[in-house]
Amino acid sequence: MTIVNVGTYPPKQCGIATFSQDLRKSLIKAGHTVLVAAVSDQEYEYHYGPEVVIQIDQHNKSEYLRAATQINNNKAVNLVMIQHEYGIYGGPEGSYLLNFCSALQKPFVVITHTVLPDPDDAHQRVLTDLTEQAVAVVCMTENSASLLETIYQVPSAKIHMIGHGVPDFVPKSPRGLKKRYGLQGRNIISTFGLIGPGKGLELGIRAVAEVLTEYPDCTYLILGQTHPMLQKREGEKYREMLEQLVYELGIADSVTFVNRFLSDAEIGDYLYLTDIYLSPYPNLNQAVSGTLAFAVGAGRAIVSTPYAHALELLANGRGLLASKVDYHELAQLMKAILQDPGLKVSLQNQARKLGHTMSWTQVGRRYSQMLEQTIGHHHLEGKSVHYA
Repeated sequence: MTIVNVGTYPPKQCGIATFSQDLRKSLIKAGHTVLVAAVSDQEYEYHYGPEVVIQIDQHNKSEYLRAATQINNNKAVNLVMIQHEYGIYGGPEGSYLLNFCSALQKPFVVITHTVLPDPDDAHQRVLTDLTEQAVAVVCMTENSASLLETIYQVPSAKIHMIGHGVPDFVPKSPRGLKKRYGLQGRNIISTFGLIGPGKGLELGIRAVAEVLTEYPDCTYLILGQTHPMLQKREGEKYREMLEQLVYELGIADSVTFVNRFLSDAEIGDYLYLTDIYLSPYPNLNQAVSGTLAFAVGAGRAIVSTPYAHALELLANGRGLLASKVDYHELAQLMKAILQDPGLKVSLQNQARKLGHTMSWTQVGRRYSQMLEQTIGHHHLEGKSVHYA
């Protein structure tokens, strides 16, 4: 099939952009052609690759209609995939996307990255309208599937649960990696991702400060640059606040900020040298965390706040979950791992078992099967579908 993916796309630095690129690569491996309609903001100028055949200015309503027309006129296109996250589209709660969908004459699939459990009317209307028009709806957790059915009235037959993909990580020796990165003899706690207030890094820093009172051989790595959109609005105010907190707690020698956007290879290195991966998100409704999926994919021992995605991914002994958003409890869970090497190995093994099923190669196959099944049903229902 020839597919158009709609969403943000590299070189824009955000989780949806990275997801779009990884999904595209995996579908190409499965034999499909994937073009891209990239949603851009006005703050930066993006130099896209040749796969980006359409650019949509996020806040220009007319460009959504232009993009739909361009896709309608391309007879080779069989299907459109829409990456849905409220904040990446223009209009109230991203509602300009609905104009695009109304004008689109090709079948489309919605991939949901946020499914709110208690939406206001505007958020609920956007996702309900979107899923009503879609031929299929993808979510990444069982909880999201349940919410789509009960709150957004999506028929269960339309819902497909496909977990977040992770790179095909190649396991490496923690000892060798620690030596290469100058971290020999240290117990490494890490958190990675684009930095912003929603990541709970204040919690992480306070929890690590408590751990250091008993385990002074720990180093906390905060991996990743400030989210570009946050940086554009506020500069490095948030990171500077975190650095000030580290200084006030007297743990500057034990916390390292790696302030850059990391490649998958670098992420793999840092994950495999990590003894404890800490996921301190304060928003318990966080439906999907790509960074948590990466940590499970690499088979790490994970400590997390009990947000929605973590509750599913870390069930059945795949990680340790705090009962609430509380840095004292996060600290106690990390101490439990540090004092019991057997617990650490058990957590790694359980995470690794699930992680083996989460590679983009395997996830891409699941998407490919779902898309082929969806387009087949659409064709059988007598709707116009062109096959190249």
